[in-house]
Amino acid sequence: MSIVSIKDLLNAGVHFGHQQRFWNPKMESYIFDTRKKISIIDLEITKECLNAASSKAEEICSKGNRVLFVGTKRSASKTIKESASALGLPYIDKRWLGGTLTNWKTIRGSIRRLLDIEELQSSGRINKLSKKEAVDITKEYEKLDASVGGIKDMKGLPDALFVIDVAHEKIAVTEAKKMGIPIIALVDTNSNPDGIDHIIPGNDDAIRSIRLITKVIAEACARGLASSTGGLNLASDDAETPEVKIKKATVTSGKALNLVEKGELSEPEEDVPAELVLKESTVEASEETVEEAVVESDTETVEAKEVKEAEEGSVDLSDAEAKESEEVK
Repeated sequence: MSIVSIKDLLNAGVHFGHQQRFWNPKMESYIFDTRKKISIIDLEITKECLNAASSKAEEICSKGNRVLFVGTKRSASKTIKESASALGLPYIDKRWLGGTLTNWKTIRGSIRRLLDIEELQSSGRINKLSKKEAVDITKEYEKLDASVGGIKDMKGLPDALFVIDVAHEKIAVTEAKKMGIPIIALVDTNSNPDGIDHIIPGNDDAIRSIRLITKVIAEACARGLASSTGGLNLASDDAETPEVKIKKATVTSGKALNLVEKGELSEPEEDVPAELVLKESTVEASEETVEEAVVESDTETVEAKEVKEAEEGSVDLSDAEAKESEEVK
């Protein structure tokens, strides 16, 4: 049963890859065409891979295991935190500490320190300290919370990782592969898919694309957690993740191409410029408005410019016709 339709993926801009000059040849089998120097991802393959990845996530969680959500880039951090927190799953949304998986004992020490400071604050004992000591401890807490706050309830290594942008999270991917932890990841056309157990080819920069893919994986985890009882797998032990056969994509195959030919292929969303990113408090206060404005501002500017040029062209044309008419007279 399909989880999302190709139309859903199209509307979210999942099909837009990076500029062709940045493509990774190992992602060739997931690309069916290049339009306006942008690699276009085959959404039929994306849908198959997404179904397989969500089935795997559900299987893992149905055994009472945990999936660690990882996404530290600006366009992914908020979605990752909200999705994982809602399920009580661990997440890393600010910064990946080197050794999080390969040096867990040391990381666990940082978590204990974070929990100690939380207890110090909740009990009110921090008020008995000098002002300087209280300020220093508060700064330490903020730093620890940004690094390990999302994994403070994790008792050991996770059973799988869900990653947004494997190129950006290369340290996390390297550690997971070294520790033999399976990886489910949203992989764009500029990334190396080697070592990723469950690839979801798609746009890992656009907010809407990240939200859609994360939502599907989170819902799969929720179903798995709901079906687990005491960590036991209620599903059949013989159940296997659907096999995804990747074929060479061509410009003449796939429902996605048909939609493209019908003119339903919109322009890619621009990456959110750092200078346009508002402070966290402002973003939270105007959630949807700010994010959509940032994503669509460039498109609106281009459209306005085209309209203005068209109007100016119309005026110039009228003047030229008037002049020609006078000469004829």
